Amino acid sequence: MSRSAHPAGPRHADVLTEGHYSAPPADLNALDPKVWSHTVSRGEDGVVRVGGLEVTSLAEEFGTPAYFLDEADFRERARAWRTAFGHDADVFYAGKAFLSRAVVRWLHEEGLNLDVCSGGELATALSAGMPADRIAFHGNNKSTDEIRSAIEAGVGRIVLDSFQEIVRVAHIAQSLDKRQRVQIRVTVGVEAHTHEFIATAHEDQKFGIALADGQAAEAVRRALALDALELVGIHSHIGSQIFDMAGFEVAARRVVALLAAVRDEHGVELPEIDLGGGLGIAYTSDDDPREPHEIAKALSEIVTRECEAAKLCTPRISVEPGRAIVGPTAFTLYEVGTVKPLDGLRTYVSVDGGMSDNIRTALYDAEYSVALVSRTSDAEPMLVRVVGKHCESGDIVVKDAFLPADLAPGDLIAVPATGAYCRSMASNYNHALRPPVVAVKDGAARVIVRRETEEDLLRLDVG
Repeated sequence: MSRSAHPAGPRHADVLTEGHYSAPPADLNALDPKVWSHTVSRGEDGVVRVGGLEVTSLAEEFGTPAYFLDEADFRERARAWRTAFGHDADVFYAGKAFLSRAVVRWLHEEGLNLDVCSGGELATALSAGMPADRIAFHGNNKSTDEIRSAIEAGVGRIVLDSFQEIVRVAHIAQSLDKRQRVQIRVTVGVEAHTHEFIATAHEDQKFGIALADGQAAEAVRRALALDALELVGIHSHIGSQIFDMAGFEVAARRVVALLAAVRDEHGVELPEIDLGGGLGIAYTSDDDPREPHEIAKALSEIVTRECEAAKLCTPRISVEPGRAIVGPTAFTLYEVGTVKPLDGLRTYVSVDGGMSDNIRTALYDAEYSVALVSRTSDAEPMLVRVVGKHCESGDIVVKDAFLPADLAPGDLIAVPATGAYCRSMASNYNHALRPPVVAVKDGAARVIVRRETEEDLLRLDVG
């Protein structure tokens, strides 16, 4: 492949940049196993492989941009969570991270339950054969139709998020002559150490019913008083991309205190406690996520200790990993279109995707890694900003990273750890076509979510 000459951008960053990196890595060709799925490797020819297949061949067959999901890695991570928590706890995969019918089947086969938060996610789960009693339905504003569909299907639990929803679910269940199992989502006043917009347990936010001022206790009273509802537990979720277990400890202590208050007032010990998800993954080499067995041990010890102190029977624990399972299993493959050095600053590398396939950098200031994957290079590192092709200056995929200085149009680069929230939050901005999701395993690749076409866009445009 020819290499186009272009003016040299900055080669080494000796001062802190606006983004993640302050110095180039020792080896630009190395692939950190923390941020790549387990079957990813670089061959002797320099081409990166996943599931035994070269990315160059995958790009020829499926095009770019595209998400490539390592099925073996997904299944391995799902099994690790199931094994870590054992049969005395429930693991609900958080479908909002990424959901497709293939993923639902994998979850079913690996023994995980599923958490959905919309009618569309519920329909996907049911159409792929997930037993309804293994589905939990979340959401802060479920529609009447969504609630009715969930109850008719027989979902295992509905997580109540407001006083209005307590009445709404009870009314619909009663009209269907059913008794619906429910949990109450409480906000426990713990603010996760994460981006403001994905911290979800402090009081000033849209989710849940606050423990403060006795609101959660009142919600319990109302739910227990309705024959159409079977209150089985309390739900808490403190945020996203969390590495420190201290927040979970505080949250568990406050939830157990509510369970004790319920017992003292109503003579009822609720049998379940759901501590939500939000466990972090490695997007860069500096991230240090905890393993599922470490998380399971820590959460079990926290809940058991607090329940013993309150003289409560230990409830059945549920957790909801989504990103922690699917996030590391996929990468997004792009083709480089233009390389534009800005003297003394950085080099802008434009790819054939952007914020339409990964909005997280623009939305959350998220950090990602990136690598040249179609070949190796001995060129010195240059500081780059990987940007998309959309008409927005904030259309940034990777804010600051290092790539080889001989990078040129036609090269393939990949951004790892894009399994969670990238395809789920993808859009048609600028009428972009959403990329396919391709599952790769044991030397075979298959499309599990196809690439959109212009016909798809025009079919929806009825004007």
